Amino acid sequence: MRDLHLTHGGFYRHFDSKEDLLVEAFEQGLGENHSRIVSAIESAPKGGEVKALIDEYLSIEHCDNPADGCPVAALATELARRPAQSKVRLAFEQALRERTWRMAKYMPGATQEEREKKTKLLMSGMSGTLNVARVITDKLQRRRFLDDARQFYLDAVSR
Repeated sequence: MRDLHLTHGGFYRHFDSKEDLLVEAFEQGLGENHSRIVSAIESAPKGGEVKALIDEYLSIEHCDNPADGCPVAALATELARRPAQSKVRLAFEQALRERTWRMAKYMPGATQEEREKKTKLLMSGMSGTLNVARVITDKLQRRRFLDDARQFYLDAVSR
């Protein structure tokens, strides 16, 4: 805050509550993460969108950079402890619904319901995988873990 020439009081005055600050930070982080993934998907060859999504999300770069990474992976366990009707939990749920809807169009499946189900499970599984990978201290083991996970998820959603 010193770099912004703000005091704590001056900073917090921009928000009605700490909850509002957390919602804003979460939405900002989610937007940045989503932009990176969409860019990877749009650069992928036709039919390779899901692989690009998985590869980008479970990349070693994303894993090694939690400060700029997916806020779902970073905050889900903490947000689960918040009251069910808290602003930040509601924002989190809304973001997941929107993300599911946007990503489901790339997912294989006979129906929209099947594609959305696969998308929800893929997103939740990958965020958990990312959390576990970040705990692995040996860089080579972390890379292997992410490589194995990328293949597992690609196989799982292709069925």
